[in-house]
Amino acid sequence: MKRIAVLGSTGSIGTQTLDVVRRHPDKLQVVALAAGRRADEALAQALEFGANAVALGAEARIEDAPDGVDIAFGAEAVAALVGLPEVDVVVNALVGAAGLRASYETLRAGKVLALANKESLVVGGELIMPLAAAVDERRRAAGLAPAHGPAGALMPIDSEHGAIYQCLIGEEHREVERLWVTASGGPFRGRTRDELRDITPAQALAHPTWNMGPKITIDSSTLMNKGLEVIEAHHLFDMPYDRISVVVQPQSAIHSMVEFSDGSVKAHLGTTDMRIPIQYALSYPERWDAPVEPLDFTKLGSLDFAEPDTETFRCLALARIAGERGGTLPCAMNAANEVAVAAFLAGEGSYLGIAECVEAVMGSHDVQPVESVEQLLEVDRWARETACASIR
Repeated sequence: MKRIAVLGSTGSIGTQTLDVVRRHPDKLQVVALAAGRRADEALAQALEFGANAVALGAEARIEDAPDGVDIAFGAEAVAALVGLPEVDVVVNALVGAAGLRASYETLRAGKVLALANKESLVVGGELIMPLAAAVDERRRAAGLAPAHGPAGALMPIDSEHGAIYQCLIGEEHREVERLWVTASGGPFRGRTRDELRDITPAQALAHPTWNMGPKITIDSSTLMNKGLEVIEAHHLFDMPYDRISVVVQPQSAIHSMVEFSDGSVKAHLGTTDMRIPIQYALSYPERWDAPVEPLDFTKLGSLDFAEPDTETFRCLALARIAGERGGTLPCAMNAANEVAVAAFLAGEGSYLGIAECVEAVMGSHDVQPVESVEQLLEVDRWARETACASIR
């Protein structure tokens, strides 16, 4: 039985994680939950799953708290959940840079991190990956790691990185030639910049294949999501940027691919449902019964591929520039994007203005080597303030 804490339990990934738990109550137990402002929903989840600890990111009025449930408030309370002795695995599905502290504390506590929070690696990959390596070593020494494959301290909850993770099992790192990160292309694939000038939030939220939260859906439409995933792949798989490529695969049937030195390519295919990578992150090294109907290849039709348009969708190119430059630049880039996306969703900024805001903040940032979480939080604060002045 794996005892899990779900951070971001009321969001898209969080609710799908709980659905996986419903399907495997003999293998998974929820002991702690964290949410932002949806207090009633989080407490209902605690009642259903028997979780005895709930952390809420914002103060909320609690009408009917379940008996025996410890409720705390604030960012520190959310981070404190990961250190509870009864927690074995932390599912970090928090949105944005707020997830960095939770990821850092999870690995510092020696727990398994099932990571859906992209920003943990985008912002703090240089801090997170050494911690994950140390936990891997402890797991091997304690006999908790599988006989073959990675030790499993950091499991990506992401269709693309989960796909690459599986394609690499049993392979030699020196024989990997290239990682191919697939992209659906979003709802605006093929459009020109002129056609994107008057895009509304409602149009951008209409993703053609994936059901995700609003922030990540906007990121998918601008291709920023792929840029973040390139940075993540660099950290997760210790791969230089010039050997990580993005390819548009509109059917979203191929979740990513690994090319090897002999010309062979492994591709991971499956149904477009996030419960598959969530479940694998929780079941590794085992595979449990499928949480969804498997892909029917007789009905799939064609598989199409195209090069991403980085001139129209500037965010992908900007993210790659930030990753290659490294240091604190990805942190500033990510914070600017969060501010610009929030402004767009609130009707205060334009769609094309998202990339313009990100580029402006990156251009004014004094890049430094990454030293600590506190330093990154200060860069995040500066970038957000600077981004607010660049919204248009």
